[in-house]
Amino acid sequence: MKYDTLIRQALIIDGSNTPGYLADVGLHGGRIQTIGDLSTAEAEHVIEARGRVLAPGFIDVHTHDDTVVIRHPQMLPKLSQGVTTVIVGNCGISASPVSLRGAPPDPMNLLGGREAFCYPRFSDYRNAVEDAHPAVNVAALIGHTALRSNHMDDLHRTATTGEITAMRVQLQESLEAGALGLSTGLAYASAFNAETDEVLQLTEELTAYGAVYTTHLRSEFEPVLEAMEEAFLIGRHAKVPVIISHLKCAGAGNWGRSPQLLASLEAAAKNHPVGCDCYPYAASSSTLDLKQVTDAFRITITWSTPHPEMGGRDLQAIAAEWGVSLMVAARRLQPAGAVYYGMDEDDVRRILAHPLSMVGSDGLPEDPFPHPRLWGAFPRVLGHFSRDVGLFPLHTAVHKMTGLSAARFGLSERGEIREGYWADLVLFDPLRVRDVADFKAPQRAAEGIDGVWVNGVLSYNDGQANGQRPGRFLARSGDLRGGFSSL
Repeated sequence: MKYDTLIRQALIIDGSNTPGYLADVGLHGGRIQTIGDLSTAEAEHVIEARGRVLAPGFIDVHTHDDTVVIRHPQMLPKLSQGVTTVIVGNCGISASPVSLRGAPPDPMNLLGGREAFCYPRFSDYRNAVEDAHPAVNVAALIGHTALRSNHMDDLHRTATTGEITAMRVQLQESLEAGALGLSTGLAYASAFNAETDEVLQLTEELTAYGAVYTTHLRSEFEPVLEAMEEAFLIGRHAKVPVIISHLKCAGAGNWGRSPQLLASLEAAAKNHPVGCDCYPYAASSSTLDLKQVTDAFRITITWSTPHPEMGGRDLQAIAAEWGVSLMVAARRLQPAGAVYYGMDEDDVRRILAHPLSMVGSDGLPEDPFPHPRLWGAFPRVLGHFSRDVGLFPLHTAVHKMTGLSAARFGLSERGEIREGYWADLVLFDPLRVRDVADFKAPQRAAEGIDGVWVNGVLSYNDGQANGQRPGRFLARSGDLRGGFSSL
């Protein structure tokens, strides 16, 4: 047969956490048709890949791309990294189902202004993604805070029985329409006062679908172990998998505790499907949280509604210029966003290297001065952490961004290079691949990403997006409980 695309003599790292092998790969009809010796085969497009790695397209399991995939569907920050699928709706905040009464509450404002929230039903959002034809595939979680904002007049309390019932109805409708599961952001003020029982009741809707529960823990600071136990309790109650979002030891007083956190994760994994995602940086980014204002580490303002001119400047310098304390300056900047240099590099490395952890960028595309993870997370794992630091072999790095992620989120026929699977692929140079974005110039594309195919269509090559937008909405497929394996 004649293939649509033939990729010759690539080092195939297939996403299964096994070493690579040399082979040719033939694509046809959006799928991987043949893997092997295709030296005599013909194709419309032939790529000579000798010296380069062909991997499954990277799956960004932790994004806040909910509305940007519709408003800016070219998705260059992700496509340029080799990302072919994004999972949206993390940290309790999602674009749907949402019916706002006014401005979006913090942290839903990370997804845009009021005009960005125009999807009262999850099916509306799904249809909007399909109509936008984004360059990457999109799968979606339902945000707990989004549900709360639909039915509660005050987010600084726990929900009533009637409010929980109304949220359950919307969650069930969304799961029926293909949502992956429920996410919470219990650390944020808009959900912090939600009692555990509120979340327990909501997650009961996940049970029948074998959907997933993901959580931005109630605390990533000193009470982090207690917050992890709460997450595991919720998962066991609903009999569904638990994924802890961006697992970290936040705050200077917490540095060095990663062995404790990982021991807790391992203990839970012996009896229940659990895992985590993390990003490969020792700095976090979110809205400016007054609870996190400190002089123990550096804080950079990424945006401020009343003082946009302060974007990109350190909070300490702003406070000094104004002649006020850090807290007064932070209040004056609100609402605002910030990068917090509040983690220890050794903790980041331990968590990233652990077999239960996946890679997610947690990038914030609405930030005018974003954390560099938005553009650089995946090449940073390949180049800096795997090749330069030697934290894990390249095939393990790829697995953490592909096969493991697809299995956990039930993205069937994706995440591995296998015959018959969808042709989401990335071709990169293992010697050149590296993240270029940094904290001073965060909006720069990575180097060494030579080609990206989404559903068999070449969408990024020679350092440029070519205008192709073949991404699809990916509905939950089947029971996600089977995607977790024990250590």
